[in-house]
Amino acid sequence: MLLLHGLGATGGVWRDWDGVAPDLPGHGTAPWDPPYSFTRHAEAVLPLLGDDPVTVVGHSMGGVVALALAALAPGRVRRVVGLGIKVDWPAEDAARAAALADRPVATYDTRAEAADRFLKVSGLAGLVGPDDPVVDAGVVVEGSGWRLAQDPRTFGVGVPDMAGLLAAAGCPVVLARGEHDPMVSHEQLAALVDDPVTLPGLGHNAHVEDPPAVLALAR
Repeated sequence: MLLLHGLGATGGVWRDWDGVAPDLPGHGTAPWDPPYSFTRHAEAVLPLLGDDPVTVVGHSMGGVVALALAALAPGRVRRVVGLGIKVDWPAEDAARAAALADRPVATYDTRAEAADRFLKVSGLAGLVGPDDPVVDAGVVVEGSGWRLAQDPRTFGVGVPDMAGLLAAAGCPVVLARGEHDPMVSHEQLAALVDDPVTLPGLGHNAHVEDPPAVLALAR
């Protein structure tokens, strides 16, 4: 499987999974290379596809990238599982994301401060501790302080055309969410696909909370 993380996270969130989990551009160890878009992210991971079709599991932004990848590589993506994709974008939400993309890189005096910010941005707060190895991939030393290993400009990735992406995917697609995910509702997914999946008891980062439950969708 190819495993694609969400905005603000890194490939490290898939540590309990068996698959290839790259850092998307502007995240973790990947280069900072704006402007960022779903298509450019998909182009960056395209070389990771082999000759045999693979299942691509993407969380949040990574789910959109998975759909874009399926359209770029007909026949090479067997199945897409899009988990926790935000599909409804009111104008104020899009404006908030654009404002975040315009912020300068923030530096923090201590690793603890940077780790706290990373956990909030990635949605992992409360799921992993500040000393977890996942956090090590999300923060880096900057001079005498620390910063996130995320280019703020990645927040400007844009608003996905979900209907267009689904039409162009050319493979089976599962759209899923955790029951307590505040970013997307079951009804919103049902407006896009006939059989969306809501995973009981889970939140936005369901792949971290209960990997087997999400893995079952990929199979």
